[in-house]
Amino acid sequence: MLATITSATLLGVAGRVVRVEVHVSNGLPGFSIVGLPDASCRESRDRVRAALLTCELRWPQKRVTVNLAPSGVRKGGSGLDLAIAMGLLVADGQVPPEVVVDTAFIGEVGLDGSIRPVPGVLPMVDALDVGTVVVPSGSAIEAQLVDRHLVRVAEGITGLLASLVGDEPWPPVPTPGDLPPLPDPPDLADVRGQPTARYALEVAAAGGHHLLMSGPPGSGKTMLAQRLPGLLPELGHDAAMETTRVHSAAGVALPPGGLVRRPPFRAPHHGASAVAIVGGGGAMVRPGEISVATNGVLFLDEMAEFRADVLDSLRQPLEEGVVRVARAASRVTFPARFLLVAAMNPCPCGDGGSPGGCRCSDRSMDRYARRLSGPLLDRFDLRVPVMRPDAGDVVGGPPGESSAVVAARVLQAHARALERGVRVNGELRGAELDRWAPLTPGSASRLKELLRQGRLSARGLQRIRRVALTVADLAGHDGPVSTDHVETAMQLRCDPVSVTMRWAGRP
Repeated sequence: MLATITSATLLGVAGRVVRVEVHVSNGLPGFSIVGLPDASCRESRDRVRAALLTCELRWPQKRVTVNLAPSGVRKGGSGLDLAIAMGLLVADGQVPPEVVVDTAFIGEVGLDGSIRPVPGVLPMVDALDVGTVVVPSGSAIEAQLVDRHLVRVAEGITGLLASLVGDEPWPPVPTPGDLPPLPDPPDLADVRGQPTARYALEVAAAGGHHLLMSGPPGSGKTMLAQRLPGLLPELGHDAAMETTRVHSAAGVALPPGGLVRRPPFRAPHHGASAVAIVGGGGAMVRPGEISVATNGVLFLDEMAEFRADVLDSLRQPLEEGVVRVARAASRVTFPARFLLVAAMNPCPCGDGGSPGGCRCSDRSMDRYARRLSGPLLDRFDLRVPVMRPDAGDVVGGPPGESSAVVAARVLQAHARALERGVRVNGELRGAELDRWAPLTPGSASRLKELLRQGRLSARGLQRIRRVALTVADLAGHDGPVSTDHVETAMQLRCDPVSVTMRWAGRP
């Protein structure tokens, strides 16, 4: 007998419908799975067999063939376990076929017959074309975010069969209920002093401009970066769904309501590999940190300690907002629209910002400075040195503006960007920039001078104009970008390593 059960698998961050075809026939007892399954998918044979026997169900002593269609798409993970088990029971005549019509099954089967959650339920349910979806109880809230299917939950195979045939009611589907308030992010008022770095952080949040901070240990670089998400507005529905889909596929824990409403903050260790940052892997291509940080902040602490090939792999995603991972078996495009914030020491010993404190040789300084390529540095709109704050500011000094006050100005700048047809000014390109950020004769002359001096590239020119427009928005200025706005943008785009070295008395 033949049975066909609908399920889904992951390819990157997108779900793919899988038709699980189970054929039970006479012949030598055996069980085979075809259709490009990976190792974890092939192991479902043993999990399903043990689960059915534990639940006192019959394991057919016949020839069983499972085909995962379409056969040309690689399948991975344990999410097909439940569909294989249901197909086997229907094909063997233990479950009537009419109870599984227009129903999809997603979940991992335990040896005790329990049904467990799997990563990527949101994109998998989103890909399904059936009316009813059966998922583990722990994945119900995530599955309901799609809002196109009747979601059923099951704790175990025995209870699932009883509900399917009508012997028992379906278990209640968990709902978010009254969601707890989001925890308050760290407050910018905790940062004492550092007026330039604080303003650079505000500009970065308001315009979506990438930020590089350089300074000695203890100057507050990490503290500043951790407060950036608190300046950003909550995600809209489309952005929240996009971010939640990536987090679901990556196996990142979702908030109680299932939907990621606050911009994510990711801070990978500097020893992370290129696959961990960009994405990839074996047969099952997984999103990397730059995709998990979509619509949020990616913080690279100790940036100069990252491998050079890892850093340079960020160049294309920073420009296009996506990353394309190509493997022999698959090609996947991941979203990668994030705000990059990086921090580094001015020199290998870290004391380059303290007068007379640097112990590095000129050769080691040159080698350290070359760890960041010119093309990558050119993609940072904001590059500021961060020195240790004054003792009077740290001890007994007045607190700075709170995150709530700065976030209100950032929200107004975002509203202006939306009127221009983009999320933030950092997304303006070409003709749009000419329309929304026209130059005064003085500012145009100043930019030409910087180009002739070689202090700006063509890409850098566009970035300076976008930063100048954000500076004007924060000041409530309407009209052409003035020379003052351009000068402010240039002051926020210095070479932080060179500046801290000069302050330390080094050539």
